[in-house]
Amino acid sequence: MHRNRPPAVAVVTGASAGVGRATVRELARAGTSRIALLARGRAGLDAAAAEVRATGAEALAIETDMADYQQVEAAAARVTAELGPIDLWVNNAFTSVFAPFEEIEPAEFRRVTEVTYLGFVHGTRVALDRMLPRDEGTIVQVGSALAYRSIPLQSAYCGAKHAIVGFTHALRCELAHQRSRVRVTVVQLPALNTPQFDWVLSRLSRRPQPVPPIYQPEVAARAIVHVAKRPGRRREHWIGGSTVATILANRMAPGLLDRYLARTGYDSQQTPEATDPHRPSNLWQPRDDAAGDDHGAHGSFDGCSHRRSPQLWAVEHRRLLTASAGAVGLGAVAARLLRRRS
Repeated sequence: MHRNRPPAVAVVTGASAGVGRATVRELARAGTSRIALLARGRAGLDAAAAEVRATGAEALAIETDMADYQQVEAAAARVTAELGPIDLWVNNAFTSVFAPFEEIEPAEFRRVTEVTYLGFVHGTRVALDRMLPRDEGTIVQVGSALAYRSIPLQSAYCGAKHAIVGFTHALRCELAHQRSRVRVTVVQLPALNTPQFDWVLSRLSRRPQPVPPIYQPEVAARAIVHVAKRPGRRREHWIGGSTVATILANRMAPGLLDRYLARTGYDSQQTPEATDPHRPSNLWQPRDDAAGDDHGAHGSFDGCSHRRSPQLWAVEHRRLLTASAGAVGLGAVAARLLRRRS
């Protein structure tokens, strides 16, 4: 895949809803001609595939549980056979449980880990099996600010996101040792308005919500596609001002953040509305299959979500900003020299 060109063949996991759904749309809009969509839910997959085909691109929807390596391998083999060599693989699928750690059953914790962490491991493995012999391709790991700054009530999800960072760092060293041209990068995201808050397993007394500020999933999708077209050698990309602030604050004062989140982390993740104790979740089965509905990219927080991020603009225009900063610096040096001569 050449710099600044869209990938010819892309695979997106968790493609039926949320960030994955928005990423599929953005890839099609940006010119990717063949897109494979991997997820568990048939209704969401079919709707996402229809959106891709409406742009003139080819879509291949494959029901896949990312926790099952054999399913992931079979999906990758089918993509290669039907669409061609994979240029881009986006690992995005996840599930979660909202509850204090002691209220999460061991099987539930294991399931979150298998989908959210091992799903990325499985996706990375099958992608590399096809990219390394060609010595080209890009893998994007969709992460979160919670990969560095854990919060209460999401221990399983935070643990999985931390594990993805450690795994990816080790893998990147190995690829560098091999002098491989396959690129692996991580996109750390802020709180997003996705359907997960309506369908994750929750044992909270009130309805779950993202921790403000909340961004629309299209912000994440633009970042993922931008990074995919320009993988370079950057290890990570932090998207959203809140992501930058959270990670930097955790580096400087993690103990202070522990105490702050102990006071605020419970209320900030819940709305005043009571939770329906009988609502279905997507931990074991996809919600769209159970309800027969397509949930799309957005969740229930459109009214308080940001459609743009100045920090994302800075990522997209990094070279321009770097050149501008250099020009300003040279201008300042020249001005000082002129003052000295005069």
